[in-house]
Amino acid sequence: MDYFDFRSDTVTKPTEAMWKAMSEAKVGDDVYQEDPTVNQLEKLSAEKLGKEAGLFVPSGTMGNLIAVLTHCGRGDEVIMGTKAHTFLFEAGGISALGGVHPHTIPNNDDGTLILNDIKAAIRSVDDHFPLSKLIILENTQNRCGGAPLTPSYTQSVKSIAKQHGLNLHLDGARVFNAAVAQNVDVKSLTDLVDSVTFCLSKGLCAPVGSVLCGAEEFIRKARRIRKQLGGGMRQAGVIAAAGIVALETMIDRLADDHENAKILAKNLSENDKLRIDMNSPKTNMVYVSLAPEVKESAREIEAKLRKSGVFVGVVAERQFRLVTHYWINERAIEACVKQFGNVLNP
Repeated sequence: MDYFDFRSDTVTKPTEAMWKAMSEAKVGDDVYQEDPTVNQLEKLSAEKLGKEAGLFVPSGTMGNLIAVLTHCGRGDEVIMGTKAHTFLFEAGGISALGGVHPHTIPNNDDGTLILNDIKAAIRSVDDHFPLSKLIILENTQNRCGGAPLTPSYTQSVKSIAKQHGLNLHLDGARVFNAAVAQNVDVKSLTDLVDSVTFCLSKGLCAPVGSVLCGAEEFIRKARRIRKQLGGGMRQAGVIAAAGIVALETMIDRLADDHENAKILAKNLSENDKLRIDMNSPKTNMVYVSLAPEVKESAREIEAKLRKSGVFVGVVAERQFRLVTHYWINERAIEACVKQFGNVLNP
């Protein structure tokens, strides 16, 4: 039976061009910084994001962790949203491994943090308080419907950070989706931040890896922390090669995923047992909830859909997240809509 996987864009598999590049990759020892393909990926990543240097890491979670540990010491505090990936889904790593204290403030529905809330969260100098050192933004903001943050908003947050002597890190796992959705150069979203992590393994379709970018001195320190965390890879050019293909060929086509998400949302909205959430979709994510009259839970509906070959994500008791990506086409969308209908309107 064919199956169609809407759970996340992390399920993407490499393209044929990526498989070819991986099979032909020139490799060396990356811990010695002698892998030419990794070096090329890091340089290309930094250039695209307007930064001096890049560091190839196994995952976005590790990239964010390394960034926090580079910017902050034990007992320091980082300000982020209550819906931030680093707060919700990274296993408390900044606290467990770095002794860094999270200070969370509410996200608006559009993914932003209220500027006055950020200002209020910054600690005054007092021996009783942790030291405020870092602000984290997420773009796109996953749990706010994949909302893209604007260049002007990023500028406003950077101004606050600079005024108070804080650094600004961007969890840019899907920052290229944000740039494509707003028809802006990605540098307009990353120029102002002190560090940024983006994922190669989501909408860009590479099999594994993320890149952390920033100033040369920042990346020098980050490289040491990557080693401490066990993230030093050896002949990593085999996977870095796919990342190069991703950056060279997969960015512009993210617009197709956004368009498919709109089609999916429109078709699902015609089912009276479903409610499209948060003005979805804003990029490649469709958040959808069950209508009040549906007695079953989202988990029970998900299990029935799975039996028919449609995989969806469950994010709350009555809410789903569906994500479009390179491997979701018209046929997949038709199957998804049809099976929701079969399950909810038998």
